[in-house]
Amino acid sequence: MSQMTGRKQLEVLREEHTSNRWCVSLRDDVFKNFMSQGNPTVQKVFGDGSLFSPFLFGKFFDPSDAFPLWEFESEVLLSNLRSSGQTTVDWFQTEQDYVLKAELPDSEKVVEISGQWKQQTRESKMEWRSGNWWEYGFVRRLEMPEDADCRRIEAYVTTDMVFEIKIAKKTLGSDHPNKGKDVSIATKNSEAV
Repeated sequence: MSQMTGRKQLEVLREEHTSNRWCVSLRDDVFKNFMSQGNPTVQKVFGDGSLFSPFLFGKFFDPSDAFPLWEFESEVLLSNLRSSGQTTVDWFQTEQDYVLKAELPDSEKVVEISGQWKQQTRESKMEWRSGNWWEYGFVRRLEMPEDADCRRIEAYVTTDMVFEIKIAKKTLGSDHPNKGKDVSIATKNSEAV
């Protein structure tokens, strides 16, 4: 991953689960057809090794479905991509935090990272997340571990577009409930989600 230079803190939004977001599932055949169009921006946003690629974890997995990321070791789950130098994603935990780092494209208890890489036309009145969202934006939804404190989340993006999120672990005696909330992070040049 790139060397960190400057950092910009991102807004972390806490909101109730919204049923109309990501309501169209991305299927393997639809994704392959979409990728075959040859658009270089699409290749960068959803290509091999990207946090937003449905194939990041070795087989097709819709990025709009929550994934229990911290139940897996990044070295194991991403070993094939790492051995070929194809990934810019890493996650780990410390005594105090869960940390996720990923390169961004230029453009239940769940952390949702999303943004738009392509603007919709004015004729389109549909909210971009409720239709074929992959044609306009990107998303990765991750289940938060049970001991994650969703009230203490920090998200940053560096000047070279490396994204870092820190989710504090609950301390002993902490009784912050996490149930029923989604946590969304708006990336640079994207609308708040």
